[in-house]
Amino acid sequence: MAERYIEYTHNGDLLEGFMAWDDSRTDTCPGVLVSHAWGGRSGLECDKARELAELGYCGFALDMYGKGVSGSGPEENTKLMQPFLGDRPMLQARIAMALATLREQDEVDAGRTAALGYCFGGLCVLDLARSGSDLRGVVSLHGLFNAPGNTAGTKISAKVLALHGHEDPMVPVDAVNGLKTELTEAEADWQIHVYGNAKHAFTNPQANAPDMGILYNADADRRSWVSTLNFLEEVLV
Repeated sequence: MAERYIEYTHNGDLLEGFMAWDDSRTDTCPGVLVSHAWGGRSGLECDKARELAELGYCGFALDMYGKGVSGSGPEENTKLMQPFLGDRPMLQARIAMALATLREQDEVDAGRTAALGYCFGGLCVLDLARSGSDLRGVVSLHGLFNAPGNTAGTKISAKVLALHGHEDPMVPVDAVNGLKTELTEAEADWQIHVYGNAKHAFTNPQANAPDMGILYNADADRRSWVSTLNFLEEVLV
């Protein structure tokens, strides 16, 4: 396995992604973006990129905030995330730049790309699909579902898989139903899997704030990863 950090820019901000791949391959491999949660790119996303590399993909842990920028807790994380929630076209342009950067890498088959994201990153990959990007598919893992307000009437060509915890206080049932309607109207090929007894951040072993509705769930983590891999295998053939 091989890995490297890749610098790229958007709107004058220096960003740094992390890519992992199997360097024993003689051909290019499908590329998968890994979009981080509200705290910024961390070891969790880099480890997921490495895990994807072991499965034959080029995993690329992208950067939405800037090289070396991350939050240390809920207050800082919110301050980092809020500008993107308040300017969804900017969010969409930034994650589109991450996809373009991934596709530029010599090891990547630019015609076979997908994206997955956690929490805030789940919203980011949904917005990538909503904006009409031609990647093969996106997976939102305990992501936010609120519509961006600037993509109505845009057809979604990427297949969509949303993996959601039923007890997630940040995404109530009305938001789930809203996403169903939105994706159907956009003519998307979509799936939403709902895990009972699962709260927000159910894939993160460090998540342990049940009073905030944030808690790791080993069963939902395992089941959602199986669903993610099945989906990637389907869309990246």
